[in-house]
Amino acid sequence: MNIGKLPPDLLERLLADIPVRDPRVLLGGRIGEDAAVIDMGHKALVAKTDPITFATDLIGWYAVQVNANDVACMGARPRWFLATMLLPEKSPPELAESIFNQITSACGAMDITLVGGHSEVTSGLTRPIVVGQMLGEVERERIVQTSGAIPGDAVVLTKGIAIEGTAILAREAQEALRRAGTPDDTINTAADLLFNPGISVVDEALAACEAVQVHSMHDPTEGGLATALREIALAARVGIEVDADSIHTFPVCSAICDALGLDPLGLLASGALLITLSEDQVPVLMEAMDAMNCPARVIGRTTDYAWGLKLRTDMDTIDLPIFERDELARYLSQTAPSEA
Repeated sequence: MNIGKLPPDLLERLLADIPVRDPRVLLGGRIGEDAAVIDMGHKALVAKTDPITFATDLIGWYAVQVNANDVACMGARPRWFLATMLLPEKSPPELAESIFNQITSACGAMDITLVGGHSEVTSGLTRPIVVGQMLGEVERERIVQTSGAIPGDAVVLTKGIAIEGTAILAREAQEALRRAGTPDDTINTAADLLFNPGISVVDEALAACEAVQVHSMHDPTEGGLATALREIALAARVGIEVDADSIHTFPVCSAICDALGLDPLGLLASGALLITLSEDQVPVLMEAMDAMNCPARVIGRTTDYAWGLKLRTDMDTIDLPIFERDELARYLSQTAPSEA
């Protein structure tokens, strides 16, 4: 198998074999869903785990951000974090200290408590790996699921694409970008996307849930926007049609993807948030996003499942591209470390 997520058919088959032995499990492992949900009475516990394997720069900070995003996409506020830190042999103590400080700093900025985890030096690794586990809570009646989208929903995208993938490429592939003629100011601006506008969607996810009746939320991670739309469609059994011209692609993302031969639609896109909701609720949602200075736009509509996933362009309506793996993973797997 290629680097990246398991093939959807394999993952679906594996998840189907998991028995639910506790009736308090409101939501277990399912295609497209961002986290698990466990009934704790008046409130539900939302639990998520996600590793950081691509990025070595600020890896501990990344781990907090992406796990918090998935919890927030369920309508929950991230509260508690655990981290497993695996380091290559002969790593200096300063590396462990740096990653630990990144985790504690990110948790502090988001009012999240680091409650435990594990750390070790492991043979066979060529770079650090951090596996995060985020816990959050939400009132039971306010749980949001990816599967909640229904035909006729507006599909809203916040910020634009592809923030995280662009920032990682700018930080990890600077020499290749320079050889391709990418100006330094473009590379620096792209690297700064990590913080401006940033890869967190926690604030806009919680604000959306306060403002309107959200049907579903999902953050585009591996496989980019195209894969995230496909995951919504699979989870909710809906079709989706999006307008290519309505999808905001950051200019530096386009520049970097052009330089490296990548497609922004399939590039790791943490920092954007997909929201589906009734069309009559869109103006209220836009007001809420404007109030927090978070750009958002309607990029399409959900349809009947039989319609499939379509991309509307100036010339035609075509099938939404399928990315067997993230464009970042494809680039890294084809590029030797000395060439990156």
